Amino acid sequence: MNNVIEVSHLSKIYRLGEIGTGTISQDLQRWVAKMRGKEDPFLKIGEANDRSQKGETDIVYSLRDMNFTIGQGEAVGVIGRNGAGKSTLLKILSRVTSPTTGKIKIKGRIASLLEVGTGFHPELTGKENIYLNGAILGMRKKEIDRKFDQIVDFSGVERYIDTPVKRYSSGMYVRLAFAVAAHLESEILIVDEVLAVGDADFQSKCLGKMKDVSHDQGRTVLFVSHNLASVRALCERSMLLQNGQLTSMGASGSIINEYLDSGKSLAVKDTFKIVENDIFRWTDLRIENNQKTQILTINDELTLRFEVFFKQDIPGIAYEFYLYDKAETMVFMSFTHTLRMVEGNHVIECKIPKNILNDQAYSLTVGISKDYKYFIAKLEHIIRFELENYFDEYGWQGEIPGVIRPKCSWALNDKAI
Repeated sequence: MNNVIEVSHLSKIYRLGEIGTGTISQDLQRWVAKMRGKEDPFLKIGEANDRSQKGETDIVYSLRDMNFTIGQGEAVGVIGRNGAGKSTLLKILSRVTSPTTGKIKIKGRIASLLEVGTGFHPELTGKENIYLNGAILGMRKKEIDRKFDQIVDFSGVERYIDTPVKRYSSGMYVRLAFAVAAHLESEILIVDEVLAVGDADFQSKCLGKMKDVSHDQGRTVLFVSHNLASVRALCERSMLLQNGQLTSMGASGSIINEYLDSGKSLAVKDTFKIVENDIFRWTDLRIENNQKTQILTINDELTLRFEVFFKQDIPGIAYEFYLYDKAETMVFMSFTHTLRMVEGNHVIECKIPKNILNDQAYSLTVGISKDYKYFIAKLEHIIRFELENYFDEYGWQGEIPGVIRPKCSWALNDKAI
C-alpha cells in the first residue's frame, strides 16, 4: 500500500496570552531563526496541553512529536477528549495552519470539512459556492460540471441552490459542504465532527458515502468524531490523541476500548446521593446480584433496586432505566406501568435476566417520571459496573464480540433435515 500521508516529528506550539516575545530583540532573533530554517529559540520550554493542571509557563504544545503514516484508500479515525489536539492536527494537514516543527508529506489533493461553512462565501449562492470550492481544490470547470447534479442530489438542497448560503441553516450548510467535499475528485477527504450538526438520516448517508470513497474509489479518509459507533463502523484503523500526543494507533476496536478505559473506573461503583424535592425523597439506588457480591458475571441475574419515600399520595408515577455500553450506545431501556404511590416508604425492583449481556462495562441512567410526560428526577450514568466472564459448562472462557451474549439452546434434530 502506498502512503499518501507521512508525518514525522510533528509539533505545534501556541503561546497563551499576548502574541510576541515581549521585546524587539527577541522578536528579531525569532525572525532570524525562521529565515535560517531553525527552531524558534523561545518555544523550547513548552508544556503538555493538559487542561486539568495549571502550567508554569505560557507556552503549550497543542501537538507534540507525532509520527505516523496513512496509506492510500484507508479510512482512519482520530479520537480523543476535547483539547487533545485532533482539530489542530487536521488543520495542519489541511494547510490551514503550519506546524512549529516536523515534516509532513502529502500526495494528492485534500478536501477538508473542518467546521460549518468551511470554504463557503456567505454572499454567494449554493451553486456558486460549489464552483468556488471546486476551484479552490484545483478542479477544472468541466470536472465540476460533470459532478454538479450528483452533488446537488446528495445534498438535498436543490430547492435552495440559487439562494445565498448566508440564509442556510447550519444543517443545510453541512449538507452542501459535505456533498461538495465528497464528490469532487480529491485524493484525501478530511472530516472534523461537523456531521453532528446534520440529522440522523444525513449522518448515516454521509457514513455510507465515506465508505464508498474509501473502499470503492481508493481515496483516503480522516474522520474525527466523538460518535465512537460511527468511527468503529467506518474506520479499520484509528489513532488516539491525549494531551497533544499520539498515544496509540491500531485497529479501531482496540483503540476505542483503550480510549474508553482511560477515562472511567470499570469496577462496580455506586455514586448515588439522596435526591429530594417537595414530592418525594429518593433514599437509595443500587444494582446487585443474588449473592450480594462485588463481582458481577454474565451468569448473574441482576437486580436494580430503588428505595423512595413519598411525602404524599400521587398517581401516575413510573420508574425507568436506560442501559448503555462503554461506547455510550444504548443497549435497551425498561420502565414500569404508571403506579399510584401512597405516602410512605417504597422499594421497587427490576430483574435483568442472566446470560443476556456480554462481558464488558456498562452504565445506568435512571429516572422517575410523572405520567411518562416529564421526569421528577433523572440521574445520568449514575451507576457504572462491569460484568466478568466465567467458565461455561463446556469449560471454555473466551471473548465473544458484540453487545449481548444470550445463552441459546442448540439441539441435533436430524428429522428436520
